[in-house]
Amino acid sequence: MSTSIVNTKKYNKSKLSLLSLSVMVALTACDGDDGKDGINGADGAAGADGINAPIVSVDHTPVLTRLATVPTGAEVTGAFLTDEGDLFFNVQHPSDANVETDKVNAKAFNKGTVGVLRGVNFNNLPKNVVSSPVPQSDFERQTVVSALGEYQILGQTQDTFSELGANGLAKGLGVHYGMISGDKIIENNAPDFNGYVSTGEGEGYLFTNWESYPGGMSRMKIEKDEFGSWSVKDAMMINFDHVGGTAANCFGSVSPWGTPLTSEEWIVNSSVNSTTSPSWNDPANTNTDGIEALTAPDFPNPYRYGYIAEITEPKSAEPIVVKHYTIGRYEHENSTVMPDRKTVYSSQDDTGGVLFKFIADTPEDLSSGTLYGAKLKQDQGSSDPATTGFDVTWVEVARGDNTTIEAWISEYDGIDTDDYDSGLSSYMTLADVQAWANGDATYPSVENGGSKVTAGQPMDDRAAFLESRQAAKMKGATAEWRKLEGISINHDRALEAVGKEEAVAGEDVMQAFMYYGIADIDNTMIDGEGDIQLSARVKDCGGVYRSKLEENYDIKRIEPVVMGGTYRSSLTGAERCDVNQLSQPDNVIVMKDGRIIIGEDGFQENNTLWMYDPKSK
Repeated sequence: MSTSIVNTKKYNKSKLSLLSLSVMVALTACDGDDGKDGINGADGAAGADGINAPIVSVDHTPVLTRLATVPTGAEVTGAFLTDEGDLFFNVQHPSDANVETDKVNAKAFNKGTVGVLRGVNFNNLPKNVVSSPVPQSDFERQTVVSALGEYQILGQTQDTFSELGANGLAKGLGVHYGMISGDKIIENNAPDFNGYVSTGEGEGYLFTNWESYPGGMSRMKIEKDEFGSWSVKDAMMINFDHVGGTAANCFGSVSPWGTPLTSEEWIVNSSVNSTTSPSWNDPANTNTDGIEALTAPDFPNPYRYGYIAEITEPKSAEPIVVKHYTIGRYEHENSTVMPDRKTVYSSQDDTGGVLFKFIADTPEDLSSGTLYGAKLKQDQGSSDPATTGFDVTWVEVARGDNTTIEAWISEYDGIDTDDYDSGLSSYMTLADVQAWANGDATYPSVENGGSKVTAGQPMDDRAAFLESRQAAKMKGATAEWRKLEGISINHDRALEAVGKEEAVAGEDVMQAFMYYGIADIDNTMIDGEGDIQLSARVKDCGGVYRSKLEENYDIKRIEPVVMGGTYRSSLTGAERCDVNQLSQPDNVIVMKDGRIIIGEDGFQENNTLWMYDPKSK
């Protein structure tokens, strides 16, 4: 947070401009999830909602605390807070030129690294935490520097854990092999999501996504001793062969019933403004975004990738994986399940993306349900990202189930370069999706732009689940987000606030919020068109939004919480966004006390893991 905001009490309030005051009000009026310590005092008024609450004083100043910085070249990924207060996070693709080692690990941070801040309980932090420094020396730039605890490495790319014998990982952590050829494809330096599944006090399984082609996920059995140090007891790479492999496993979550959800990103590559038909089988260019590495020598079916996959038996010797086609096919960042165990919010990490909601037919079963897309209405007369919010309504896209959708997907199996016709397509086209959105009885002919696979056939709902962004957009949802990243709630807080059948007479009405990280407020968010028309002031510095969870875990409003500083396009490198403010926030965690943890995926020399306190004075 900038000095001008943090030190507001030192300013003569009468000299503040109306614009600076409005920005400060938007940032300082945000209470935490529990409504306590709000603007009316230590115990807070019931329902002190922040943005919509009466502003009594501007002394309620939010604070950004630098929890840690990661080594040169790296992104902060995989932040995950356990019920016991252990904070895991990763060092994704650090520079291979990093050579400095620290005393805790005696290893250089020049490989993808999975680790934990040991020796501190993040569920019991003091109110005031002193920030770690902005790295200055080579040692600080090339290692993890933290404000609390010590960063302990649990594993790095290529680690075999040979000391564990048969429980080790002979082929190496994060190393991917072809399903058919068996050849090594990549030694992945990009650990992303972490999800922890407890098996008892101080022990559990840590699941980690490895983001590349093909996709991957590791599982390490870990235990903590009485001094807070962790050890790895066994390690494996999850076998995705029975679902045809995965592509670019990005972020994820752990469901309320304890199953990791892993997200396939990068794979769809279908711009909402595209006017050309898909041609993955063009013999002149058979690059299918890397998935050909999964199934060589067979030609891949792109509709088998781009989904949420659930590890349904995470503690078994051979975890079972199920792809949920029902949640839609697009560039998934992550999906987060609400405490009702059936409502799922999903983010699309791309330009022109959609915020999706899925409601399962049955709790704890994501194999059937209804998919929705969010329609936004921007605040009238407002465009500054720090103060501008959006009303939300939901557009129903379609209802589906995994079995039916998989049958549609299978119709595109076996297509290869022999099926290619210039000017025609063997895959779903925009004309197909438009005919579906129009309610046509049959798919269009190839002469009218339809796919060779479905031309003239009776209409069905495959467009909703195979080309979900196109389908949602054509139904009226807003497809204008830019790099809509992580989505997070505090499950216990949300359950207490929304899940109660009724409030006790005279009891405070509590509130809970869902938070979103937006890495870039750019492109389709600032182009002056459509539903989102923000100014370019923040641009690539990004920001964090939130929504109050309403009845049945619905959301009706999205509002800014904290934004990066003014984007300075005249500068280059890390200087474009202030090092003391947010720079391209990626994923967020909501802590039990209402504070949020934010990981940067930016262009700073040393990206930061921040803690933001919307209640601090």
